[in-house]
Amino acid sequence: MRIAQIAPLHEAVPPKFYGGTERVVSYLTEALVEQGHEVTLFASGDSCTSARLEAAWPRALRLDPSIRDWVAPHQLLLDKVRRVAHEFDVLHFHLDYLPFALFSQLDTPFVTTLHGRLDLMELQAVFDHFPDVPVISISDSQRQPLPQANWLNTIYHGLPESLLTPRPHVKPEYLAFLGRICPEKRADHAIRIAAEVGLPLKIAAKVDKVDREYFEKEIEPLLKSTDVEFIGEITEAQKPEFLSGAKALLFPIDWSEPFGLVMIESMACGTPVIAFNRGSVPEVIEHGVTGFICEDVPGAVDALQRLDELPREKIRAEFVRRFSSKTMAQNYVETYTELLHKARRPILHSAAVR
Repeated sequence: MRIAQIAPLHEAVPPKFYGGTERVVSYLTEALVEQGHEVTLFASGDSCTSARLEAAWPRALRLDPSIRDWVAPHQLLLDKVRRVAHEFDVLHFHLDYLPFALFSQLDTPFVTTLHGRLDLMELQAVFDHFPDVPVISISDSQRQPLPQANWLNTIYHGLPESLLTPRPHVKPEYLAFLGRICPEKRADHAIRIAAEVGLPLKIAAKVDKVDREYFEKEIEPLLKSTDVEFIGEITEAQKPEFLSGAKALLFPIDWSEPFGLVMIESMACGTPVIAFNRGSVPEVIEHGVTGFICEDVPGAVDALQRLDELPREKIRAEFVRRFSSKTMAQNYVETYTELLHKARRPILHSAAVR
């Protein structure tokens, strides 16, 4: 099958540091290539892939301080894809609603995975106007604000099985917080939980410009008075050691998280997840198996007393069973095939079995 993967230009594919959407696009692209499909990745020029790379902008927008209007490079990206759309069986966008108007007018089947929050008032009008555009959710919970959307499937994110693995030589000694510093991720809750159980906390997180003031006013003062180490962003290569050294990953979110990639990253390393019952959490974490789902800080404190009930080998096994990139790619291929059948289009190229 000839497949186009169209990624956002904010980060390289894969990102050098933080970047959930672009990271998933990378995992999916590599898994599709491994399965024998002809894949073209439309992304920033500093991306790295075994697929054919079509650079729509020289480098990731976040790394280019001269870029002030991120929409302009994405307009060029869309037109670049439009010009060659007929060469593909399916176009798979990761750009939210940006491709809807243009690509609804073309014959090539396309689908969009919605990676972000959908509880925004202005999105109602968009999805009312484009009720037939096929979209994929990354959790069932994510769909709730937009029941009118043309949902084809829910496909959970996946990681390559060998990407993050447990480090048996590392003794778990602290609690971990991984991801991004922002009000809805509630690093302050993580700090409070760690303080109440008397364990050190290591925070490996990105601070966006938009969240810099929040970090300086709300989080930074807490770092000075508690046993907390703020590490900042870490690379993919640093995650196995960081997560394996944690007794648990704290995920005390205060919003309807569409997926939460850090949860399966933790599971890949055999590390249990203590998460608040919001958004996708009940779909990703199996309570009492891969972690504990809590309602609040006291619940998380209580759950940390029960970590011995969660064998790390079983947590890793559950990750392999449910959240590998191979499984994710196969689920997408089945969705692409369904899309082609509905469009009554023959497949231009069938993948060789590998």
